[in-house]
Amino acid sequence: MAGRGGKELAITPELLLKAYASGIFPMAEAADDPQIFWVDPSERGVLPLDGFHLPRSLRKVIRQDRFDVRVDTAFAAVVDGCAEPAPGRDKTWINRHIRDLYVALHREGFAHSVECWNAEQLVGGLYGVSINGAFFGESMFSRATDASKVALAFLCERLIRGGYSLLDTQFITSHLARFGAVEIERDVYHERLGEALGIAATFYPAGAGTSDSVLQLFSHTS
Repeated sequence: MAGRGGKELAITPELLLKAYASGIFPMAEAADDPQIFWVDPSERGVLPLDGFHLPRSLRKVIRQDRFDVRVDTAFAAVVDGCAEPAPGRDKTWINRHIRDLYVALHREGFAHSVECWNAEQLVGGLYGVSINGAFFGESMFSRATDASKVALAFLCERLIRGGYSLLDTQFITSHLARFGAVEIERDVYHERLGEALGIAATFYPAGAGTSDSVLQLFSHTS
């Protein structure tokens, strides 16, 4: 943790981008806490894109087209979903200022959401920040079984086809470990971050974002 600095109005979208490019990210203690502090973990969670593991059970869910997976159609709603209480998480680190910052980054093209819909109901998804060849995953949520997992698989396919080299998960959970996420030391992370920032990548690669394209790309995993 880099310490607590600045009051609510001190952080701008531009400063937030510089922070990510420097390897740090913001958090708040709770939704009703207006202050934000910076985090720079000694051990950083990453999901190596060349080692992504698609479980057999999730492959079946994707093949069934259980969800309509969309990108960037309801960014603010995804952030709000991630801020909801969930099993094992009574409080959220997403306060109002953090929400507004990410919505502003989305408007500027630096933040994206991957969304799972059932009919016209948003039932899960994730969001994060994109800078060149680095994607900084922020949070995910599910209101339906496997929704966030499907969103993660679709995100990884999009990043791989788009030329990204780094998917930062910040921390490791058992949920992420199932897909191949690991922890690396801070110095190693900063080295990989520097390499990723030198890559010209796109979040909208041709041919990405269908169940068939995801299953085809990860046909070697099970």
